[in-house]
Amino acid sequence: MATPLPEEFVCSMREMLGTEAESLFEALDTPAEVSIRVNPAKPAETFEGEAVGWSKCGRYLEERPQFTLDPLLHGGAYYVQEASSQFVSHILEGDDLRGGRILDMCAAPGGKTTVYSTKVGREGLVVANDISHSRALALSDNVKRWGMGNVVVVCNEPADIANFEEWFDVVAVDAPCSGEGMFRKMEEARAEWSSAGVKQCVARQREILAEAWRTLRPGGKLIYSTCTFNASEDEGVVEWLVEEFGDDMVAAEHIETLDEWGIVRSDIGPFQCFHFYPHKARGEGFFAAVVRKGEGAVRRRAPKVKRSALVPLKGAELAEVSRWVDGANEMSFRSLNGTIIGYHNAVVEDVVQLAGSLYVVYSGVVCGEIFKGVLKPEHPLALYVWRNRSVVAEVEVSLEDALNYLRKQDIAAAQFKEGVNVVMYKGVAIGFVKRIGQRCNNMYPKDLRILKL
Repeated sequence: MATPLPEEFVCSMREMLGTEAESLFEALDTPAEVSIRVNPAKPAETFEGEAVGWSKCGRYLEERPQFTLDPLLHGGAYYVQEASSQFVSHILEGDDLRGGRILDMCAAPGGKTTVYSTKVGREGLVVANDISHSRALALSDNVKRWGMGNVVVVCNEPADIANFEEWFDVVAVDAPCSGEGMFRKMEEARAEWSSAGVKQCVARQREILAEAWRTLRPGGKLIYSTCTFNASEDEGVVEWLVEEFGDDMVAAEHIETLDEWGIVRSDIGPFQCFHFYPHKARGEGFFAAVVRKGEGAVRRRAPKVKRSALVPLKGAELAEVSRWVDGANEMSFRSLNGTIIGYHNAVVEDVVQLAGSLYVVYSGVVCGEIFKGVLKPEHPLALYVWRNRSVVAEVEVSLEDALNYLRKQDIAAAQFKEGVNVVMYKGVAIGFVKRIGQRCNNMYPKDLRILKL
């Protein structure tokens, strides 16, 4: 790698790790591991690879393929996620969160959000926030691909979300950081690093965590993580948390790790802390700390909603949309300016409250609009895990046709039935087409099309 490690970083690591720092520096100049996490709700034949020890759905790949040209990625059969960051799934392994509520405070681009989405199941809810609108849009695209229909993507400052006091069973803060853990993967991370930036990150991390703590219910679990090595942003922030909120903290149940994983563990007060160094563990730099809020009476508070823009669907329109979804009796369908969105009955009122106070970018599963009594389906419905697969024809296509479809180009109409069809690749839905006579209308969203040849 052409860009040398920042000198101040080198000095700080030598001070923190002693002679072991040289092994870290050597590892940072080696090729990064390539890993994915498969979607258990969309079983498909993806890449072969070695299992990630701490992630049941994680796989190491021998080399980096052209992911952009794999239709299974676009269909949500897997997510390209760095192995170390998949450790959050292991942190929650012992928690029964089906039907639970998880806040992902700094969520884009969505790798951890999809972990939490799987964890809470169809009847649960994940609120995924990012303060950048462009990043929140990218997060929404990944949520749609994953297809669980149980995520609300919002774009707000943490202080706004903190108005939902003691709402969540788990609050995860993957905080903005100096990015030292990306030094192996991204040359620009080395060039952009500065000690002043570290100090700015620490201040921001404390601000976010103070607000996040307010949203966690008594007995709930806080996960703090960064992709950096330095003690200021990692152990130092944890020590600050203990000073600020320690009276309300208790240790979480012991999280088991195996020696062969190479994870460096430590405890700070009630926190369990985990460091990933690339010369020890098979992944990039990552830090995670876990604690529970002490038990007590829950004061679940949220801003009051005077009027909701989400209008319940009724009559023939409700019947038309319901036929597109398995278990539709468990769903509540709402119209937002003519666009129909589906939510599980257990969370719809929560979504109404969130939408009444926060800027929602995407939520639930967008089903489409009704014209002359018939649903014109939208792309997220094709990728929804609980789409009723008997409503329209599902047509398996070749790799060439799948890529042409994803490029929003013409594909042969003869293989499809008249009307709306679902385009399938290796058993995974990648979107809708509509055959009209001898031509085929490609319904893939223009803003998602593949530009790479």
